[in-house]
Amino acid sequence: MNRIFSLLRTLALAVGVASAALATQAQTLQPPEIAARNYLLVDVTSGQTLAAKDIDAPVEQASLTKLMTAYLVFDALRAKKIDLQQKLPVSVRAWKMPGSRMFIDPKMQVPVDDLLKGMIVQSGNDATVALAEGVGGTFENFVKLMNDQAQALGMKNTAYRNPEGLTEPGHTTTARDLATLATRLLQDFPEYMHYYSIKQYRYEGTPASNSNNRNLLLYRDPSVDGLKTGHTAAAGYCLVATAKREFPNMGTRRLVSIVLGAASENARANESQKLLNWGYTAFDAVKLFDAGQAVDTPAVWKGKSSTVKIGRSEAIVVAVPAGSGGKITTQIARRDPLVAPFGQGQEVGTLKVVLGEQTLRELPLVALEGVDQAGIFGRAWDAIRLWIK
Repeated sequence: MNRIFSLLRTLALAVGVASAALATQAQTLQPPEIAARNYLLVDVTSGQTLAAKDIDAPVEQASLTKLMTAYLVFDALRAKKIDLQQKLPVSVRAWKMPGSRMFIDPKMQVPVDDLLKGMIVQSGNDATVALAEGVGGTFENFVKLMNDQAQALGMKNTAYRNPEGLTEPGHTTTARDLATLATRLLQDFPEYMHYYSIKQYRYEGTPASNSNNRNLLLYRDPSVDGLKTGHTAAAGYCLVATAKREFPNMGTRRLVSIVLGAASENARANESQKLLNWGYTAFDAVKLFDAGQAVDTPAVWKGKSSTVKIGRSEAIVVAVPAGSGGKITTQIARRDPLVAPFGQGQEVGTLKVVLGEQTLRELPLVALEGVDQAGIFGRAWDAIRLWIK
């Protein structure tokens, strides 16, 4: 009998050690060596950061600036302030822009669609300024709009001095803010994201040089569909890349990598690929609840319905170290008692997703349906029940 108890104690100890090791693994999973001054890997599907280095250090933006320029152009398109076929003039200022160019001139009137391709595919500074002037009215007003939008998105450590990204004092950002911008671009304007996967473009009547997209991952990895390269002497070689891959029982999983200050065009592509591949293989994505699925169905007081389904409008997904999905636990906190009325989408609780001792995600839960207030007698009866309770 003593031998049996000893064996059980040994087994329990082993399980405890394994659980502790799993929690430690979740907290200390190390990315591969990345040859860049700053980097960040974000799982857009789960909303989690998977790897990071110096993500709040100020950096030169280079042509990654054009991500914000594009955000404002896409916003103007959606608001119907401009349209894709609308032709914009090319100012002398746009024509004389140094650096990467689309090769447009003041004799041209260029459609917004082509200017977007010139800015995104060719990284044309001339196309960027033409778009900025077309949307903002003036170069200076557009820069103000860029800074206003950065603050609205929560990019607290970003300041814009121009729309194209040429080096200028105070024109800086951080890897964290770039990840915020890239994620919002993907989420807010999915209908325009196809521009970022175009591999080659040249506007009719312009030279064939500078027609290839500089994002080398578009040619190497079919799962990569964006986003933007950047380079200046001060910034080094930079790349904000994104990929989406399909997984059984999960669907599409999207990652965004930020690599800043690499040594060469090839290096920024290699290091970005390394980060993306590591993110997909070192972590599993686990879907806990589908979009609109009830996470809980708590009681409702003083309402026409006695219960309410709570959850989220989007699927609840977490990224965990590969093989550890079965160890996830969830905790729900509610502001009980839930007293009607409350509307659909109103926040009524919080879901915490835990692995070992590590909180992976903490998400607000909302009412998936509205609950109207009960009549006077129903409210009175529930008031008595609550008082007794």
